[in-house]
Amino acid sequence: MTKPTPEEALPRERQQWILDRLRSHGRVVAVELAETFRVSEDSVRRDLRDLAAQGLCKRVYGGALPLSAASMPLKQRRQEHGARKLALAHKAVTLVRQGQVLLIDAGSTNAAIAAALPENLGLTVVTNAPDVARILIDREGFDILLIGGRIDATIGAAIGAQAIKDIGRVRADMCFPGACAIDAERGLWSFDSEEALLKRAMIEASGETVVVVTQEKLGSAATHHVAGLAEVQHLVIEHSVSRATRLAFSTRGVVVHRAEAVSN
Repeated sequence: MTKPTPEEALPRERQQWILDRLRSHGRVVAVELAETFRVSEDSVRRDLRDLAAQGLCKRVYGGALPLSAASMPLKQRRQEHGARKLALAHKAVTLVRQGQVLLIDAGSTNAAIAAALPENLGLTVVTNAPDVARILIDREGFDILLIGGRIDATIGAAIGAQAIKDIGRVRADMCFPGACAIDAERGLWSFDSEEALLKRAMIEASGETVVVVTQEKLGSAATHHVAGLAEVQHLVIEHSVSRATRLAFSTRGVVVHRAEAVSN
């Protein structure tokens, strides 16, 4: 059976086209979709409302963005894209230098970074994530400081006032805040308000900030702003990220690092 063209699509088929375009382009614009499908903007907006209600996208002014995979619980994220996160981790740790103090946030990609850190650099790692501490405690050559406070099971880390107070007593050379989403216009985002405050505290306590992300988080949507791009010095991305996306960040002063390609 021949697949319908966009202008021939029924509402359900049209919504699938929109989801496919979100995955390939990172965002959709209602006016452009209306032209593509030859329907009214009201019809497109209804489609976007339906998709958002199903948790498949986030409505924004003029269109929609894909939801970041970081909205999944940590237990589920650990099972996602292991080889890709490992490639990102190996690239990220090339930025680390002898004797540095590192602040490492929670997250499955940051857990991969902890596992990839070299053992011979005399590093001190400060973390709010028991997972990260557990990975490092089995390895030689690390001083580990675990940030205290209330553990959020979904995030997999300590957040809240006590954790922020502990971070305020630290001066780190470099931090790796977990990224729920990042875009070239406004920077780093989180899904939880308390988590956003903690990530902000990490950035303020560090000399350099390194954001390490899988492709799905680039240009995706989250709810709480953490920091602008002016406060991010390094962005580590997957090899497959487009040149246009890389330029969008590098032209704003962020040093972009590409991980090695991952074979399928």
